[in-house]
Amino acid sequence: MDERKRRNALHRPMSVYEVHLGSWRRGESNALPSYRELAEQLADYVSEMGFTHVELLPVTEHPYYASWGYQTLGYYAPTRRYGTPTDFMGFVDTLHRRGIGVIMDWVPAHFPKDAHGLAYFDGTHLYEHDDPHLRDHPDWGTRVFNFGRREVANFLIANAVFWLERYHIDGLRVDAVASMIYRDYSRKAGEWVPNEFGGRENLEALAFLRKMNEVVYGGQPGAATIAEESTAWPQVSRPVYLGGLGFGFKWNMGWMHDILEYMQHQPVHRKYHHNQLTFGLLYAWTENFVLPLSHDEVVYGKRSLAHKMPGDDWQRFANLRLLYAFMWAYPGKKLLFMGGEFGQSDEWNHDHALDWWLLDSGPFHRGVQRLVKDLNGVYRSDPSLHEVDFEPTGFQWIDCSDWEQSVVTFCRFSRSRERLLLCACNFTPVARTGYRVGVPRPGYYREILNTDAALYGGGDVGNSGGVSSEPVPWHGQPHSVVLTIPPLAAVWLVPA
Repeated sequence: MDERKRRNALHRPMSVYEVHLGSWRRGESNALPSYRELAEQLADYVSEMGFTHVELLPVTEHPYYASWGYQTLGYYAPTRRYGTPTDFMGFVDTLHRRGIGVIMDWVPAHFPKDAHGLAYFDGTHLYEHDDPHLRDHPDWGTRVFNFGRREVANFLIANAVFWLERYHIDGLRVDAVASMIYRDYSRKAGEWVPNEFGGRENLEALAFLRKMNEVVYGGQPGAATIAEESTAWPQVSRPVYLGGLGFGFKWNMGWMHDILEYMQHQPVHRKYHHNQLTFGLLYAWTENFVLPLSHDEVVYGKRSLAHKMPGDDWQRFANLRLLYAFMWAYPGKKLLFMGGEFGQSDEWNHDHALDWWLLDSGPFHRGVQRLVKDLNGVYRSDPSLHEVDFEPTGFQWIDCSDWEQSVVTFCRFSRSRERLLLCACNFTPVARTGYRVGVPRPGYYREILNTDAALYGGGDVGNSGGVSSEPVPWHGQPHSVVLTIPPLAAVWLVPA
């Protein structure tokens, strides 16, 4: 547990593998796995792939399996579908012994109406509101907690501490924060009740979240809380004493929506949407952001990440590799849902295991898997990619305005600025040869990663290992290099 502070520190690498335990792998006859079976298998795989953390979709007991755990009844019980509480402790301990952090999705926003749960618990509306305008969640058919009751707030805060203290969870990703902090969330006019000042803010929920974060950070050294908050509410990941909500991190939903929408455009049209690549840097330092490509993006007809990409198989997988390289070089911690690391073809189905057989079906799936492994390796070893994620000193655009060719170039810097990494991305299927890029230092720039490499399933267009700078000022920099940027690809270079 002493590793918590180091593992979750803002300046450390955080590459999260999001997992639904019941559908990562399955046993014979499609049987659900056990915590004990999963522990070693998952630890081996996550270690091999280079992820730093595992994030579990809710493991708190839930009656409806297809809710994926988000309709929680047993807040203090790990689901028995996969074993006993002691088995789950062993699962967490196995991952910890392998140096892997464990984050758990936690759902304080709502709870099911089941009669054997918290709803109408003692014959009164104890956990939920009396008023039906406040009591029901319109999207999910569930109840909303009455955060203004001290016993309800204490029940939930104690529950957060329980998982961190008793089960040694490293962090809690708090689900659906936006639905908590707005009284009119998903409600039409006349269907919600303003607060005492006439506003739409849920003052009781805001007080609860601040108190919860104060208790967690005050009593659980190194633990982290991560908000899934999809609006522009200010200072979500800033301390309470500065007026913030007190979370350690916030999912960057705006970046996620922009980049996935951009990547789904045909490359010939991308130049008209160039701002979707660059807009996120206007607000990148306002929060401690996690870049999430989560389970929510690969269900309900949204298609898998691989099938969101346009073009034939070669182009789709080139686009996917490009997306990952751009994401891993972009400021912010990383999160990828299981299956995305090898280009799962079909949408995620909670009733079946991932399609692991795809790794033997040709070069593309295994190539994407190899790329993600290598991205994690460079990301973890190079401080320029993780030390300064939440301040502008760790990032510098070289050129963000070449919309005509759909190319962006930027540098990442370590805290001391001794280390830098140059990233060049080409979002079209036309190789950019003789492409001059300004650089802040002279010298030889070694190509350490190229998503078009043959071992990833690409065409092996590149820079023959590296390029030397020239004393030609360019892009406002004193020196420049002349690159070949492969089609639908990214290259990473570092000064030798």
